[in-house]
Amino acid sequence: MSHPLKVAVLGCGSVGSQVVRLLSEQAGDLAARIGAPVELAGVAVRRLDAPRDVEVPEGLLTTDALALVTRPDVDLVVEVIGGIEPARSLILAALEGGASVVTANKALLAEDGPTLYEAAAKAERDLYYEAAVAGAIPILRPLRESLAGDRVTRVLGIVNGTTNFILDKMDASGAGFSEALEEAQDLGYAEADPTADVEGFDAAAKAAILASLAFHTRVTAADVHREGIGEVTAADVASAREMDSVVKLLAICELRTDAEGEEAVAVRVHPAMIPRSHPLASVREAYNAVFVESEAAGQLMFYGPGAGGSPTASAVLGDLVTVARNRLAGTRGAGESAYADRPVLPMGHTRTRYHVAIDVDDRAGVLAAVATAFAEHGVSIQTVRQEGRDDDAQLVVVSHEATDAQLAATVEHLRTMEIVRDVTSVMRVEGDNE
Repeated sequence: MSHPLKVAVLGCGSVGSQVVRLLSEQAGDLAARIGAPVELAGVAVRRLDAPRDVEVPEGLLTTDALALVTRPDVDLVVEVIGGIEPARSLILAALEGGASVVTANKALLAEDGPTLYEAAAKAERDLYYEAAVAGAIPILRPLRESLAGDRVTRVLGIVNGTTNFILDKMDASGAGFSEALEEAQDLGYAEADPTADVEGFDAAAKAAILASLAFHTRVTAADVHREGIGEVTAADVASAREMDSVVKLLAICELRTDAEGEEAVAVRVHPAMIPRSHPLASVREAYNAVFVESEAAGQLMFYGPGAGGSPTASAVLGDLVTVARNRLAGTRGAGESAYADRPVLPMGHTRTRYHVAIDVDDRAGVLAAVATAFAEHGVSIQTVRQEGRDDDAQLVVVSHEATDAQLAATVEHLRTMEIVRDVTSVMRVEGDNE
């Protein structure tokens, strides 16, 4: 068996502590699978005296992360501290120093992935990041390797467990957003400051990574249209239920055609209604799932726990085994694939469908006037129904597919109409075949 490979771990929080634990508990199996022992070279932390879920062997904790990753004997660096800095500088220093890197840092990859990919290519070292998108769910490797001979056309996913838990509770119990969020926080599914989750920032970063891999095009978080779930009401969820649908926060990455007829990438994160018959509708609690559509393989679904210390550490260790094998063989895995260089469509050009609830005057001609407003903006109506009478009269309209700009203009038009008291709900609809 070859000489031991030295691993430096950056961060010892919920994920880092589990990586350290698994490196110790599975040392024999890892050595057999890799072909060489793996030894922990050190663990970089902010505070040496902070409480931790695992006991780190004596002398391995350090607050000097830069010195650790640039040690000449370190072969592999695992980065699980998150954020942009100092993670970026430490990863770049590790690659420049000759170490291969495994990271779970979705925010950094979505903001500045190309800088990291170029540094890895220049250093002829691996940069792996399976744990960055969906915890234990293997989705990046299938996109990068298993489907490399296929043409992926769409990736549709629930990639944030906190928002899925909240929306699932709203659907199951009829609770409002604030009540469901409070329960998620009490159970530890949501942070004290849940902004990154409920406003869609976390899902947008993951969508950027998925789109980049699926469509061989550089996509950053700034390219992703993002809407959170803070405006989703119990009434929205009830309306979805009446349509035999559920509301989910979806990351949607797809190939579309632009105004010149050329292929383009559309990437968006927003709440949407999907029929209960769709596989993603059955994803409950804090679980994640990613639905992939490709020309040859057809429809594939990947499901499992999308966060948590142990599940995420499982993905990290999977990458570590691959990177270590490559290191021993003197090879490296696939790097960035951005050859297609497709443009990213603005959200206004993306074709979608709307569910619109409109409080209206209960009198003759209202339905015709509303239909005319849709037609004036080139939007066709798929279904319309009236609920209530008199002061409680409401029209619920589901459109056929149109550009988001056309649909948004229609909603603004409705709000100016004398017969319309209020547009109470606007939500996109996904997953139906028209």
